[in-house]
Amino acid sequence: MKSKEMKLKLVAVFFFLFSTTGLFAQNGESKIPFKDKVFVGGNLGAQFGDITSIEISPLVGYHITEKLSAGIGGTYIYYRVKGRTQGLQNIPTYKTNIYGGRVFSQYRVIEEAMAYTEFEVLNLEVQDPISYKLSRKNVPSWLLGGAYIQPIGGRSSINFYMLWDVIEDIDSPYQNPIIRIGLNAGL
Repeated sequence: MKSKEMKLKLVAVFFFLFSTTGLFAQNGESKIPFKDKVFVGGNLGAQFGDITSIEISPLVGYHITEKLSAGIGGTYIYYRVKGRTQGLQNIPTYKTNIYGGRVFSQYRVIEEAMAYTEFEVLNLEVQDPISYKLSRKNVPSWLLGGAYIQPIGGRSSINFYMLWDVIEDIDSPYQNPIIRIGLNAGL
């Protein structure tokens, strides 16, 4: 899929998620201040050793209803594979920066659990299988799954996610299942 088409689809999903806000607001719910419906959070991740990966993924979301939320986020990953000798061949250290954005929606099924979906596009380096040259490419991921919610006071929680990338693009940095730990905090 071409980069321009992917960007258009991402924008369409974003507007769909947030255009539902007006529909749900008309169902007779009491007026809750805007700032009480907004939350922030994200994920931090790190792996060290022969493969080093450091991830920062902030997000901002909006409670459309008491159970349904949607939002946007960004992702940055520093990725390094340590150089090594394989047979008679020296493989140099590989370093790259991966970045992108996502839209998400979550539905609280019960107090302690939610269903979750996310569409993300990451820009990363991929190797051409014929020329072996590296070039940057936008890689889509559609993550589906759920999360266990552990409240930590007020309107904050730690969320434990179990997700699957249903697109499974050959160049995706994800392997199923994807396990995440995230933090959300109301403003």
